[in-house]
Amino acid sequence: MGDTQAGLLGPADVRRLAARLGIRPTKTLGQNFVIDANTVRRIVRSAGVGPDDVVLEVGPGLGSLTLGLLPEAQRVVAVEIDPTLAQALPDTVADRAPELAGKLEVVQADALRMTGLPGPGPTALVANLPYNVAVPVVLHLLATLPTLRHGLVMVQAEVADRLIAAPGSKIYGIPSVKMAWYAEARWAGPVGRGVFWPVPNVDSGLVAFTRREPPEASVSRTQVFGAIDAAFAQRRKTLRAALAGWAGSAAAAEVALRAAGVDPVKRGEALDVTAFARIAEHRPRP
Repeated sequence: MGDTQAGLLGPADVRRLAARLGIRPTKTLGQNFVIDANTVRRIVRSAGVGPDDVVLEVGPGLGSLTLGLLPEAQRVVAVEIDPTLAQALPDTVADRAPELAGKLEVVQADALRMTGLPGPGPTALVANLPYNVAVPVVLHLLATLPTLRHGLVMVQAEVADRLIAAPGSKIYGIPSVKMAWYAEARWAGPVGRGVFWPVPNVDSGLVAFTRREPPEASVSRTQVFGAIDAAFAQRRKTLRAALAGWAGSAAAAEVALRAAGVDPVKRGEALDVTAFARIAEHRPRP
């Protein structure tokens, strides 16, 4: 039996829906459907979604999380790349929670290619993201949707660790620094493998984030991100060496680093996003 009281989907409901639609979860799209109603409730609670929130859900799949979000949010905009799933979602909501159907909008699109959405901008991102595109999707949406103020994403545990890593740790890298440009990210708990169908061969975790102002800089985000990319492209090298190509030469990189107040023999993993903004400001002009 499904979680009929709340309209949420249980394991049998998910499999029945998938069979009816001829859906077989694919590794290509990173599809792992949530079949546990308690996990859905936990995600919605941890996301802190309220009646004023317009929630963006990426990859709603068969609708497990969508049905949990609809009662709490003002509106849910579900972006689904799979045409069959996108077409079926409104029917699932109308069947399971007819009184909430008017709060759902489904957009068939690739979240990585989106540049905007119809209607008022979304204020929260809540999603079970495909493992293979989780970081690019989060960073792209934060870049293109300035109305996003907070969110909670379920990702591979290893990806979660990278998104929330602090300077100085071995897993601190490009995702960590770029996420910090947009938001404060924090660990929001583990997710067991058994809540998914099919069962993935990796652990999952929840990452919560709250938007904040980026570091003050006289250069653009693109220019700062260029410095970050260069520093971590050869992360074992000192910044003087790693930024040589970016600055024009190792000597020019050293000048920029010293002007930014950064020791040239440090490595990228030692710096926070504010330091990278200062470095970008001091890049030699061609």
